[in-house]
Amino acid sequence: MTIQAHPRATPQNDRNAARNRLSAAREYQRTFARRARRSDLMVIALWASGATAAALFLASGGIGQFSTLSDAVTSVGIIAGLIGTDFILVMLVLAARIPLIDRTIGHDRAIAVHRSLGKPALYLLLGHGAVLLIGYGMASGINPIAEIGPMLALPDMPLAFIGLGLLIAVVVSSLVAVRRRFSYEGWHLIHLLSYVSVAFALPHQLSVGGVLAEGTAQRVYWIALYVIALGSIITFRFVEPLVSSLRHRMRVAAVTEIAPGVTTIQLAGNDLRSLGASGGQFFIWRFWTPRTWWHSHPISLSAMPTESTARITVRNLGEGSAQLTTLPVGTRVSIEGPYGLFSEAARTSPKLAIIAAGIGVTPVRALLEHSSFAPGEATILLRASTPDETYHWDEIRAIAEAKGAHCYSMVGHRPRGVDSWMTSADYERGVTLQSAFPDLADSDVFLCGPTAWLDLVEAEVRASGIHPHQIHAERFDW
Repeated sequence: MTIQAHPRATPQNDRNAARNRLSAAREYQRTFARRARRSDLMVIALWASGATAAALFLASGGIGQFSTLSDAVTSVGIIAGLIGTDFILVMLVLAARIPLIDRTIGHDRAIAVHRSLGKPALYLLLGHGAVLLIGYGMASGINPIAEIGPMLALPDMPLAFIGLGLLIAVVVSSLVAVRRRFSYEGWHLIHLLSYVSVAFALPHQLSVGGVLAEGTAQRVYWIALYVIALGSIITFRFVEPLVSSLRHRMRVAAVTEIAPGVTTIQLAGNDLRSLGASGGQFFIWRFWTPRTWWHSHPISLSAMPTESTARITVRNLGEGSAQLTTLPVGTRVSIEGPYGLFSEAARTSPKLAIIAAGIGVTPVRALLEHSSFAPGEATILLRASTPDETYHWDEIRAIAEAKGAHCYSMVGHRPRGVDSWMTSADYERGVTLQSAFPDLADSDVFLCGPTAWLDLVEAEVRASGIHPHQIHAERFDW
């Protein structure tokens, strides 16, 4: 632990310090309350859009299409298709990395909602096709299966079936058990099919579904939703990153191995402070060499950018990251970002409790550098299994000493047969979260590290009774 010398205390100094702490705490709470309200409203609006799609169908004449049983069944199938399509477009909006959404709910929560919509969207679209076949079969008096041929003969319906097939591939590849069998690059390539599936489904909505009929509210709604979804993807996944990359002209300045399998990449560029990055955030990096240009890498900053420099730290965890350790100096770099709420923007309290392990120290190092707190209001615990995994620890300790933060470390393997995130030595001598972080209940807790280890830490933090909004976790998975 590092102990920082503080100015001599006086009654007046104590009163001023207390007022400053109270003012800071109130400001953090006000900021959090505003963001929480926007976050809740945004998530409610995203889910409610499905109900809006159904309501607009009914208001635009659909309510009159329930006169017979076959018409009612067909109308239910149409509503299922509209809600499913709405969810797919909302998923594209969430995946577009729109700055407003990222600042409001964070990239992780946006992707979590994106994933939660995937299965409902697929089931609704599968139900759309099945229920329509039943409705058409009831109307014509034939077996619903026999309706497949006539349905495929309708304009643009073959494209709709292809789009549905592509969507099934995307959803199945996103299941955790299946996703782990793919490399990130392979999974990402399959996921791009979701854009193609939307493009294939659109024509049959126009020619068969009639949702863009003149003079209906549906026309306005669906045109707006398609423009927002596809426009957001084009703007924030392609145009904005291209403009930003050309403006800042980043390139590799140096590549240095700091530990076995761990490399820092020093980057040079123009006007990098205007990127607006906060400590703890990440960018999507693309390095333009013949071996790496096709692969993008989500990597956190390991130091705050200056006007002309930035730095990331990479651990060799596979073929993709291994290729980054041999990047030639001068390699051009394109970027997307910054992203994430693992930063000052997520703070709800003046006090900080930070726990990081392995390569998880990289965003923590930048977070600590950028964070504001009074001496004694931040505590950092660094965790490693072996001394070889203590990368950037000296830098973190230096920042902690300069800012008056307490810094602890744990080096060693976990106890056998016990689900603990601590070392066996610390576990056996009775170290607890409360003993390491006496102000835990009044702190924002930032956690970063390997997923299995982090899950154990987060479970213990939650068990302590701390409010969920005080916990900010950054996992290194996809």
